Amino acid sequence: MSVADYLIPYDFSPVTILGFMLVLGLYGYGLLNMPGENRPGSGRILVFVVGVMMCYAVMQTRFDYYSQYMFFVHRGQHLILHHLGPILIALSNPLPVMRFLYSRISPGIRQSLRPLGWIYRFLQHPAIASFLFVGLIYFWLWPPIHFDAMLSRDLYWIMNWSMLLDGLLFWWLIFDPRSPVSSDALGYGKRILLLALVAIPQMILGATIVFSRGMVYDVYEVCGRAWPMPPETDQLLGGLLTWIPPAMMSILGILIILRRAMREDGKLAPYSEPLKATHS
Repeated sequence: MSVADYLIPYDFSPVTILGFMLVLGLYGYGLLNMPGENRPGSGRILVFVVGVMMCYAVMQTRFDYYSQYMFFVHRGQHLILHHLGPILIALSNPLPVMRFLYSRISPGIRQSLRPLGWIYRFLQHPAIASFLFVGLIYFWLWPPIHFDAMLSRDLYWIMNWSMLLDGLLFWWLIFDPRSPVSSDALGYGKRILLLALVAIPQMILGATIVFSRGMVYDVYEVCGRAWPMPPETDQLLGGLLTWIPPAMMSILGILIILRRAMREDGKLAPYSEPLKATHS
């Protein structure tokens, strides 16, 4: 197969392609028209585009074919949709672009979008966000549900889109660039706690798959595998991808949040010294 064959969508989805085009188009429009002092740097733009294109690649290239016929590739697909892609998008801090785009919306349309804001705030409650983040992983990997999702085109797309959207919501909550001191953003300590809490059940699930003696996901026996790999090896690799990389990303997230907290403390320290001197 040529390189072009690998880039052509295996399961063409106009909605998916239009969705990604809309995201990149609106982002580009915002970059071109927003004030220069608010425009993100080239590094942040690159990180955003890479994050978006990684998600597109696992949904609309030949990679998707292998995801449907190899369990470990499927777990790699969800690792990108639920973790790596959203992490890169959140770390790129598209908030200035989003604010500019929102400012271009007419007041009437803003009013009609209010219910979406209520839904967003509900989903971003720390308890709800962490429950959904872990719960969706367990739900789609529950063997009967996973069997049906891999055999139903509609369920398969619902599964992938739900993982992507939930990943975006969770990692934006974690890497929200706003300071908890001057906004209603989640405190740094709570963010670290959430990352630790969501890592534990993912590690348990991954370890359960790795050390299972029998075949947990026999749907790949029904459909056939893309490569002549022993089923036990396929399941083992899939379990490892469910177990280790998500835990590592939680650790990386904790380190990033700690760095932000320490940097913010360093900025606030000079202002706290005069206050101490005054009270003394």
